[in-house]
Amino acid sequence: MTTNAMLKKDVPHYHGHRDRLRHRFVKNGANALQDYELLELILFSSIPRRDVKPLAKTLLTTFGSLPELLAAPINQITKIKGISENTAITLKTISATATRMMKQELMQKPILNNWTRLMDYCQATMALEKKEHFRILFLNKKNEMIADEIQNSGTVDHTPAYPREIMKRALELEATAMILLHNHPSGDPKPSQADIDMTHSIIQSAEPFNIKIHDHIVISHNGYVSFKNMGLI
Repeated sequence: MTTNAMLKKDVPHYHGHRDRLRHRFVKNGANALQDYELLELILFSSIPRRDVKPLAKTLLTTFGSLPELLAAPINQITKIKGISENTAITLKTISATATRMMKQELMQKPILNNWTRLMDYCQATMALEKKEHFRILFLNKKNEMIADEIQNSGTVDHTPAYPREIMKRALELEATAMILLHNHPSGDPKPSQADIDMTHSIIQSAEPFNIKIHDHIVISHNGYVSFKNMGLI
């Protein structure tokens, strides 16, 4: 056997696959790759000596989709055989970087003129959460977003909101308007009567401070609902 043949025999079969996949990505972009192939590219860096195609497919089958995988907590991802904590952190870093970029695109800009981008950001950060979170976007007099904060987290179907604490934080930030947000892990974005009552309580608390509540958005993995569009505020 020649030296070249021996060297070729020692090279794992997946090396050629990795090179071809990288070449397709560079040449044709992400749209030319399926979800499991994009996931393979991510896994290459943290799992250098293994064929990761079966693992990528297992991850997607287990979690249902790429967004659901990236939204999953680290301790759930590491339950998959072959996924170390380091690999799970790599996946979560990709997700965190993407949402950070989306947030920075919205900060210090008139948010009411970027509604589609705002809803994309909210869906990315909240739609797949397993517990309810009550979130507030604080705006200045130009309706530019100056802060995005989770005020409280609750159970799978309830999270408390305290108007006095919300007003205190708004005054600290010198906010003149807010957009309220919370998620429904059930998948049904229809607001409950408790959601409506809570919203009206916050609006009443904001009135003495001339703070405008532009909207309250309920986010779910099946879409979102706007209180303003429903005529609820």
